[in-house]
Amino acid sequence: MIKHIVMWDVQGASEQELRANIARLKDAFEGLRGRVPGLLHLEVGSDESNVDYACDVVLYSEFESRAALSAYATHPAHLQVREALQGLRIARYQVDYATAAETEGARGPEAVV
Repeated sequence: MIKHIVMWDVQGASEQELRANIARLKDAFEGLRGRVPGLLHLEVGSDESNVDYACDVVLYSEFESRAALSAYATHPAHLQVREALQGLRIARYQVDYATAAETEGARGPEAVV
């Protein structure tokens, strides 16, 4: 399994506009559930810590394989979401990593640390 985590800072001239943009992003990505082969889990959360270094939104998703994550990147439903949200983000950060089972399959059990 591959975990795909993306964090964004979102535009918003006011708190109200920021919250509206976060809701728009959340709704768009949650609409991908059940539409992308190999997408096992997807959740979107917004920051509640209010610390100055926190991102506004996080996407946590799980894919059955690296190939499924790669296919997601060019899946028409995902591309529609990206297009619909064009210009909404200020910054984007991403981490993709394999669980132990995926890592063992790719490199052999001795490679797991």
